[in-house]
This record gives sequence, structure tokens and C-alpha cells, in this order.
Amino acid sequence: MSDADEYAGGGGAGGTRTRLPERDPARRPARPSRSLVTVVGVVVLLLAAIAFANRGGDGDGGGSAKGAATGGAAAAPTAPTGVRPVTGKAGTIPTGYAQDDQGAQSAAANYAVALVSAEILQEDRRPEILKQIFVPDKVPSLEASFDKAYTPEFLAKIGLDAKGKAASGMTYVSRTAPMGTKVTQLDSTSATVDVWCTGVFGTAGADSTIPVTADWFTMTIKLQWSGDDWKVESFVQRDGPTPVNADRKASTADEIAAAVDEFGGFTYAR
Repeated sequence: MSDADEYAGGGGAGGTRTRLPERDPARRPARPSRSLVTVVGVVVLLLAAIAFANRGGDGDGGGSAKGAATGGAAAAPTAPTGVRPVTGKAGTIPTGYAQDDQGAQSAAANYAVALVSAEILQEDRRPEILKQIFVPDKVPSLEASFDKAYTPEFLAKIGLDAKGKAASGMTYVSRTAPMGTKVTQLDSTSATVDVWCTGVFGTAGADSTIPVTADWFTMTIKLQWSGDDWKVESFVQRDGPTPVNADRKASTADEIAAAVDEFGGFTYAR
């Protein structure tokens, strides 16, 4: 298969392209029906913990609307060219991005997926993920901040044990899919990228009190060119833009858990 065959084309806002699936759990039917208040509470808890863990970085999350290679905030669709956006992988996270606007967008999209993953809640996986995606001098303080945010008490509220694992017979789901990217600041050593995302969050299982539901949010990720690759300096997250929810029958907990196990994840590329 050629490089050109590996990619599915993407137009629309931000022109994000997606690489075909790899073996890493994925996908996400929504579950809006059971206990909306509980679901909203879980999402708020997650956002609050992420915000707390990221304190100490640049909190404005913005960036100017200069958009060096994108013409400001205007959408800039890009047709697939067959050029590989990354050249390597550290664990499950792609690495080796180009030092340009498209490389920054690809990096931000993949890092958004990692930052809102189920794995980052796990005590044994979190240090590895932080080392892979953050600039080296930020890692020690972020490890301490994430550990302080994801306390046993916080994890218990979302149905996980002290190590971030779901109970026997349960599957904790935290899956993010970038819908598009937008560069708001770019130079040779730094970039700020907005990543519009949708995702699913909750616990799938017969006795779950935190059903899996969909969410829409935007992550603003500040990147720094470090060690011949783009790395995260800081990030913030805000709600929306959120489309009207379709009136569809919710899938069962077993169907959700099976989807997480059976569907491979994506490498996101501009």
C-alpha cells in the first residue's frame, strides 16, 4: 500500500486528515439517556482535574490571530498529498512531526487524544505519556500536578480504583476524536493550535451509574519545538462548539464496551 493509499481525505474546517486505524481501542456511540446530571458532573470533574493539572503553564490558552501559514482564523482545507505526517512513534503516540504549520496541527491533534485518554488516568501509564508529549522541563511539575488532581477520591467519583483502573466487569471509556484544527500562532520554535474535538466518557457495565455519553470541546494547545519535534508547553480546554444531538437509540453497555475493545484508533494528520 502506498503512502497515498494510507490516508483518508478530509476537507471542511481545518482540513484534518486521518490515518487508517491502528490497534488501539476506539470509537464511540453516545449514551445520553441515563442520569444526565450524573454525566454532566463527570465531565465537569474531568475538565476541572485537567485544568488543575495544567496550572502553572500559560493559562490564557489563546494566542494571536496571526496564523503565519494559515491566514489567521480562516479555514484552510488541505487535500491529501500522500506525504507521511510523522516519521516515528513513542509507545502509542506518533512522533517526528514536520517543523511547519501542518506538522504542528498533526502534533496538536494527536496530543489532544492522549491528554483526554483513559490511559492518562492510570497511575502506571501517566508518567510515560507525559514524558512523550510535554517539553522535558515541564514534566516533573506536571507529574506532581496530575498526581494531585487525580486523587483516589476523584477517581472513585468516576468509578475507578486508586490506580485509575475500572472494577471487574466494567470498562472505563475516555475516547477523543479531533474534528478539525486551527493554527492561531506560529513561528519557527512555537505554535498555538486549537483542536475541536468530540469524545465519549463514562463507564460501560451492567451496574454502571456513570453511563458513557458524548461531549464536544475545544483544546488550545501551545507547542514548543524541542528535541527536533513539537512538544506541548501548556494546554487549556473549553466547551463546544456543540451540534444538535441526534435522536438515536442509545447502545447498550455491552455494545459500548465491545466497541472500545474491537475498534482500532487513528493517527490524526493535517
